[in-house]
Amino acid sequence: MRLTSKGRYAVMAMADLALHGGGERAVPLQEVARRQEISLSYLEQLFSRLRQARLVTGVRGPGGGYRLARAGNAITVDEIIEAVNEPIKATRCEEGSGKSCMGKSGRCIAHNLWQEMGVRIRDFLASVTLDDVVAQRFDRAANVAAE
Repeated sequence: MRLTSKGRYAVMAMADLALHGGGERAVPLQEVARRQEISLSYLEQLFSRLRQARLVTGVRGPGGGYRLARAGNAITVDEIIEAVNEPIKATRCEEGSGKSCMGKSGRCIAHNLWQEMGVRIRDFLASVTLDDVVAQRFDRAANVAAE
């Protein structure tokens, strides 16, 4: 499985927004870019996609920037990654194609293993919210057992 910088940077930027008051006030992208060491122009491209996906809202004018469109506990990591058009899959096979990951017809012998791993990764990322990222809570089973 491959997660490119597009998905990683989008999650980092959204977590930064959540951590620095993006639920209550507009946070300028320049601040996010500086703190996360991400190019401002690259962030602008990512936030355009995040805005289209209705994960953030833009505020114009003095004091402008971006705010979270929903609470941090209502935005999941998989939503963020999908919003920037980052596929989360562990196989090289194209969905709906008759060709396998090896370029031949049929499937490779380990296809179902990689497909199941991709499903579990997506399920995990769908269970992690921005609030979880900010608070560094990633093991839901341990959190439930501790309660």
